[in-house]
Amino acid sequence: MDFDEAAGRLYGMVPEEFTAARDVLAKEAKAAGDAALAKRIKALRKPTVVAWAVNRAARERSDEIGRLLDLGRRLREAWRVRDADALAEAGRERTRLVARLVRSVREEAEAAGHPLAAAADLEIEQTLDAAVVDEDAAEQVRLGRLTRPLSYSGFTPAPVVRPAPGPAARGKPAPKARKAETAAEGRAPEERDSTERERRQAEHERRVRSLEKALAEAERAAREAERARADWEAERAEAEREHERRTAKVDTLTAKLVKAKDKLKAAEHRLEVARREETNAERAARTARQRVEEAGVALERVRSGHT
Repeated sequence: MDFDEAAGRLYGMVPEEFTAARDVLAKEAKAAGDAALAKRIKALRKPTVVAWAVNRAARERSDEIGRLLDLGRRLREAWRVRDADALAEAGRERTRLVARLVRSVREEAEAAGHPLAAAADLEIEQTLDAAVVDEDAAEQVRLGRLTRPLSYSGFTPAPVVRPAPGPAARGKPAPKARKAETAAEGRAPEERDSTERERRQAEHERRVRSLEKALAEAERAAREAERARADWEAERAEAEREHERRTAKVDTLTAKLVKAKDKLKAAEHRLEVARREETNAERAARTARQRVEEAGVALERVRSGHT
């Protein structure tokens, strides 16, 4: 058993079976002499229900997930080369694929006896969107080992607007462009300064909006991290309680075992004494029977007149 095999087995299970199965596999690895593997397995975390549902879809609907991840590669390449047509087409396909997969993930979860809450659709959609635009997220989804839903807070590729072909595209300024250039050249310095101020103000406002969005994403990520911390705090507390219960039970059983061993030792001593005394008694009985026989013979001789 290697790590990938162990992780694949664990993340294919329903969440309530995860922890016990993980501990068993870790013990098996340790018993086999691979302490490093046991430690890696023990560090694996139980997935949330939504993460488990996406992991299940990655296994049960690998073709659909594969198409989504392939679309992500094409979309990122289109964005890199600024191909507006390819971006627009990929965007439309992305919308269709994600919507279909959200339904598929929900159906798979319900079929496995774990119906999802209505709010889960957004987490599934965010996870699939993250897999489209981010290579690392795509690999996590492909492996099917998510422990939490994913989200992407970076810049999301969007269609690039291309200028319409016209005279300017052939190297000649269009009539409107020539008029604009002439008007710009004829502006007073004050007008040009005002235009520059407006441009800077617009750029400033754009940066503010971008930073506000980044702040909102950071706050959302912080809330998710806090929820995860709270989840693991509860998990740790429950694990400590279970450990205490098991320790108490082991102590009780150990004490009973000590008493039982003492009683067994006493029983073994009693058995040894009884066997020894039985042997001695048997020997004494044989001697006594022999003496009885000898006394009977002597008495018979005397009775019959023999000396």
